[in-house]
Amino acid sequence: MGFWAAWILLLLIGASNASIHDYKKEKFIPQANSRFFHGGSEGLYASNSQDLNTSSSPDISLKGKSFIRFADVTFVRTMESASKQNPMQSTAGLVEAILLEVKDRDRIGGSFLKSNAICCTPDLADAGSCTLGEVIIKRESNDDKWPRQIKTFFKGNKTEAAMLPETVVINKTGMYYLYFVICDPGLDGTVIRGRTVWKNPDGYLPGKVAPLMKFFGFMSLAYLLLGLVWFLRFVKFWKDIIQLHYHITLVIALGMCEMAVRYFEYANFDSTGMRPMDVTLWAVTFASIKKTLSRLLLLVVSMGFGVVKPTLGGMSSRVLLLGVVYFVATEALELVEHLGNINDFSGKTLIYLVIPVAILDACFILWIFSSLARTLEKLQIKRNMAKLELYRNFTNSLAVSVLLSIAWIGFELYFNASDPLSELWRMAWIIPAFWNLLSYGLLAVICILWAPSNNPTRYSYLAETGDEFEEEGISLTSGGIKITGDVERNELLYGLADEVEEDKRE
Repeated sequence: MGFWAAWILLLLIGASNASIHDYKKEKFIPQANSRFFHGGSEGLYASNSQDLNTSSSPDISLKGKSFIRFADVTFVRTMESASKQNPMQSTAGLVEAILLEVKDRDRIGGSFLKSNAICCTPDLADAGSCTLGEVIIKRESNDDKWPRQIKTFFKGNKTEAAMLPETVVINKTGMYYLYFVICDPGLDGTVIRGRTVWKNPDGYLPGKVAPLMKFFGFMSLAYLLLGLVWFLRFVKFWKDIIQLHYHITLVIALGMCEMAVRYFEYANFDSTGMRPMDVTLWAVTFASIKKTLSRLLLLVVSMGFGVVKPTLGGMSSRVLLLGVVYFVATEALELVEHLGNINDFSGKTLIYLVIPVAILDACFILWIFSSLARTLEKLQIKRNMAKLELYRNFTNSLAVSVLLSIAWIGFELYFNASDPLSELWRMAWIIPAFWNLLSYGLLAVICILWAPSNNPTRYSYLAETGDEFEEEGISLTSGGIKITGDVERNELLYGLADEVEEDKRE
């Protein structure tokens, strides 16, 4: 059900070309006295070989260079706008492509002239500050070529104007923004189609996510190593394997698959500039299944499944329902995040998908810790010191991971709030990387604590030891004495029960 839901959602949001930014008859948005369209934004590294000429023709070799290429970009105005023009006019409407580094954003518009205008007004033109009908750009003597301004004119009464093919070579590392701007009110209703290609020196991966390819390669090896060690223990003590060990094995296998598919996805993306849709869908699905099963594993372990009770009883249906709902919510969020545009597919749609996942995560955390509290209390009452120590170590590890998660969420919120324009784009990859490392670390802790051994009594349920007990209490003697209340009273009752048994033997 979740897999088919993923395909339906994929069809609804459409495919993304990431570093190849497609424009499919997109509209221009009014802003101040202009109409503009955001053509993309990506972090780009400087070319390996510097070139004083920042523009090049398509036939010049671009190996080892960063560049932004305008390919088949066409502007289409309305018939009404075109009919008002003289067929003989050579320039009958202007559209400008403005390419700038984010640190130069104050050089666009009239802010340096104490004006809110983006396009040059008659007053500013009369003062000699700008050219009427064009975007206001503050030029500096040491860098008069940036921000780049590429002009495209409509001719006569034609409805379409195509940009000349052009490639802008990037010689300076930075976050680059591309805007298409119209200053002529007569071009209201104009749309854009075509595409631009953005490339770094070593591949098409955007600079913000480029380090993740190596990271996923490293994580693939880490999961492989963990899986190898676990498999050797699994085979060595296969006679003492419990059902919980199979669940842990499944999570490790899914982690290996997810990291390997992620690496393959990014490698393909880096070489072609386009996400392989089928590989991306599988990577997203593996990630969603692994996240769901990881949380379910934590939950059932916290409930004592396989350790202090053989089954979950009536809780199985509720656990399964929470898992299914979490998988669907996570799958939807992952699809939008990874199949949307790479530059800034955020906004209301993403927020609406993040909130349900956050609420479900909170439900998991509350249920896990409440189950842990009950399990610890039962083990303490039972005076099963080996399993009690096991669960105390597990609780401490889980508490540390929750504290780290809360601290990292705070850092992530601060990072995003303090960097709305992605000026710190070279650090952005560590945010998703942290969550993968934390998940791996917690899985490794579970593997260590519940590692198969020749002494299964410390981690497995054994019927002959009387591990299973009810919530209300535990029968201590054949007379049906039961324990409730605090630990001190329970210990006293255990002492009395021992004395009764001793009297019987005497």
